Amino acid sequence: MCKSGTEVRDTMANFEVVEHFVSINGEGAKAGQLALFIRLKGCNLKCKYCDTQWANGTDADCVIMTEEDIAKLIEASKIRNVTITGGEPLWRQHIDILLKRISRISDICIEIETNGSINLADYKNISDKITFTVDYKLGCSGMEQSMFIENYNNLTKNDTVKFVVGNYEDLIKAKNIIERIKQTGVKLYLSPVFDSIEPRDIVQFMIDNKMNGVNLQLQLHKYIWNPSQKGV
Repeated sequence: MCKSGTEVRDTMANFEVVEHFVSINGEGAKAGQLALFIRLKGCNLKCKYCDTQWANGTDADCVIMTEEDIAKLIEASKIRNVTITGGEPLWRQHIDILLKRISRISDICIEIETNGSINLADYKNISDKITFTVDYKLGCSGMEQSMFIENYNNLTKNDTVKFVVGNYEDLIKAKNIIERIKQTGVKLYLSPVFDSIEPRDIVQFMIDNKMNGVNLQLQLHKYIWNPSQKGV
């Protein structure tokens, strides 16, 4: 069920927000920095290791907010880093309206966390305040067939590609893709599926394969708080 956060105006777009909170970035290029997270309802994929399935169902609790509501939320928070996440935020209707509106807010950086299945071409030129953290869903996710490979032609040094690995086969595949896209200058991260592969094994793979310029990253929030805790 979705509740109306404010009176909904016909001239504005509506967004189903399942939660918003201030915490630290748990991963990505700004890991450890404060961020305002805005989580939109719904996803077009069903990854086996998904830790936000509760936010993806049609029956997930949410609040209806317009782009103006969300802009006011951002301004009131006084937090410079804003992360739009999900689910899959780019799967939502009118997301371009939201991104254009919040891009007008001064002195913020907007990060879009996307699962790698959505064409980014329509969003890359909205604002230079927006960066993309793009997952490549490896075999352990069960969703690799949904990856939109052409996205890597549009990424820049300001963007991030994250490979969530669950086994040795995932590491091999990630290495092969990294070799093809690293010339773009995009930031590159390997991250373990929590409790599926030892981080030390990823480090050893990086050493054995001389993976310069690639970062190992753990999901900080899962080490600071209970791994299943929401709002962190």
